Amino acid sequence: MLNTVKKYWEAKVAVFLFVLYSVWFIFIHMFLPHEHFLYEYFGHSYGLIDAWGAIWGILIARKWGGLKSVFGKALTMFSIGLFLQEFGQLAYSYYIFVQHVDVPYPSIGDIGFFGTIPFYILGAYYLAEVAGVNVSMKKFASKLQALLIPAVMLGVGYFLFLRNYEIDMSNPLRVFLDFGYPLGQAIYISIGILTFSLTRNILGGIMRMKILFFIIAFGAQFLADYIFIFFSEHYYAASPIDYLYLVAYFLMTMAILQLKTVFDSLNRSEK
Repeated sequence: MLNTVKKYWEAKVAVFLFVLYSVWFIFIHMFLPHEHFLYEYFGHSYGLIDAWGAIWGILIARKWGGLKSVFGKALTMFSIGLFLQEFGQLAYSYYIFVQHVDVPYPSIGDIGFFGTIPFYILGAYYLAEVAGVNVSMKKFASKLQALLIPAVMLGVGYFLFLRNYEIDMSNPLRVFLDFGYPLGQAIYISIGILTFSLTRNILGGIMRMKILFFIIAFGAQFLADYIFIFFSEHYYAASPIDYLYLVAYFLMTMAILQLKTVFDSLNRSEK
């Protein structure tokens, strides 16, 4: 990541935004009461960092040919996922600032937050193709991993979120989302782990650590959602939960921006 920050101003801006909001978060929690307006402004503006990552993800994807290339598809899917997170953030802000009501669940915001999941799954799938997992899957051991890793992740998602869940079919959409969030996230994390474990010196070995960075970003998103679900009754704007989401968005933004180094490396090797 340090190499990406040194080489690209886009990454420097992402780091600046992350540091700015980190300082903001520390300041208000040290010196201001929770009722202060700066808490609300923090809670409804830190999504700027995922918008930044999404915009540059689309621009980098265009260099790879956009949807005409597998790499371009992967970047586009991840970027759309980040855009949807920002849509969810803006929807929540609409309820609070315009409607002046508590955010309902499910709500319009869940179109964005849950909509991220299928795009991250697609992005992870295309990234696996780029990393050559289809070739590695021909081996028996690889096929075994392909079964075990998703099974373990789905088990983790069930144990953490759904083990003591009581189904209330009077609100079927809520039941669907309650199951869909953790299990959907388990799918894209498992694809990332599987891709990392099966990658063998594809593209000169430059992809392996970049895939690991995506896994870390996926895990941060999973952790933020997990903590939000279990402590939602204690949520307030600019709470530690919001900071966890800030970290998750920053990591995904940097995971996307670091792929620019792959494009530059391949261009240099072709010259």
